[in-house]
Amino acid sequence: MDKLSTLINELCPSGVEYKTLNEIANYRRGSFPQPYGQASWYGGEGAMPFVQVADVTDTFKLVNETKQTISKLAQPKSIFVPKGTVIVTLQGTLGRVAITQYDSYVDRTLAIFESFKIDNIDKKYFAYQLKAKFDVEKQHARGSTLKTITKEEFSKFAIPVPPMEVQCEIVRILDNFTELTAELTAELTARKKQYEYYRDKAIKICKSPKYYKLEEIANIYDGTHATPKYVNNGIPFISVENINNIYGSTKYITSEAFSKYKVKPQIDDVFMTRIGSIGTCAIFDKQEDIAYYVSLALIRPNTNVVLSKYLKYIIESSIGRKELYKRTLINAVPIKINKGDIGKLKLPIPSINEQESIVSILDRFDKLCNDISEGLPAEIEARKKQYEYYRDKLLTFEPIQLTEKELA
Repeated sequence: MDKLSTLINELCPSGVEYKTLNEIANYRRGSFPQPYGQASWYGGEGAMPFVQVADVTDTFKLVNETKQTISKLAQPKSIFVPKGTVIVTLQGTLGRVAITQYDSYVDRTLAIFESFKIDNIDKKYFAYQLKAKFDVEKQHARGSTLKTITKEEFSKFAIPVPPMEVQCEIVRILDNFTELTAELTAELTARKKQYEYYRDKAIKICKSPKYYKLEEIANIYDGTHATPKYVNNGIPFISVENINNIYGSTKYITSEAFSKYKVKPQIDDVFMTRIGSIGTCAIFDKQEDIAYYVSLALIRPNTNVVLSKYLKYIIESSIGRKELYKRTLINAVPIKINKGDIGKLKLPIPSINEQESIVSILDRFDKLCNDISEGLPAEIEARKKQYEYYRDKLLTFEPIQLTEKELA
């Protein structure tokens, strides 16, 4: 930090010039031929990686292998992006930034920064600033479940452009933070794979389970289809983005709006995501009011047949995922499963005693891997907060103060 302070004092003591993204770079949105569901657009000989929003991680990289590949037939109708290009997501999970690590084609839900108009910009510094700027601006993005920022809107975003030496020192400092977080995340990923292995194994060794369609042992509902009108305080409102912390929403609707809900959550209900990352579950276990959006299914199990926790684990297991995948509209944008198809999931349900035993074992693994209050997740969360604190300090500069002569 001392070196950075010295560089700032020497090279930009009077502040830093801010430039809009339009002044800094040449960019365009990606593209893909329509309709998305046409089979000939995917796979086959000569297919290439096709980058969609879900393929961009929060570590400034793409996933190792994209979920879809684009066929040779479709490639001329999309946008080729060479390795080392900065891209940013513009829809759904907004503001994820990557410097691509392989050649690919890119979907229309992302922006591609093809080249820079100015010489004094470091690519990684630009990526850090882009991510920081989108983290702020996405709070005001249009849409309820599927947030969107247009090319025209982000073209006006302004970021500071200090001297190159300052940019490089900031990148060095922030890289140290992100590398440590990446190491911890890799360790957590390994733990989760271990947990998933034992979860699937525990479920598969059930003694003579009976197979049920989900609709035979549970009622299935979905949330409001109406775009909510948020208020400053009231009934918490959740959607797919809240699935990992259903009691932590900062969005609210009025009690009057909530009174129109035909089905309100009850203890032991299971929320399940049905848009985007389908099949992630959360158990409603508090006696309080929560409003929920159509992106979530509410599953109310017959607890004489299936325990809520077992139902969560079986849906999230490889068995449940395969059942979900059979019925998922994978070429929809975003991908989704219809409410009526959720009830068709065919799941193995052992005796209540066996379910209790499985739940007891898996709860311990789940706590180790996922409880934010202890272990690796807590350490990663602390590192992320530390990184965000220093990132915001390092990437913020006083605007340069021009003299009257310079302004003239």
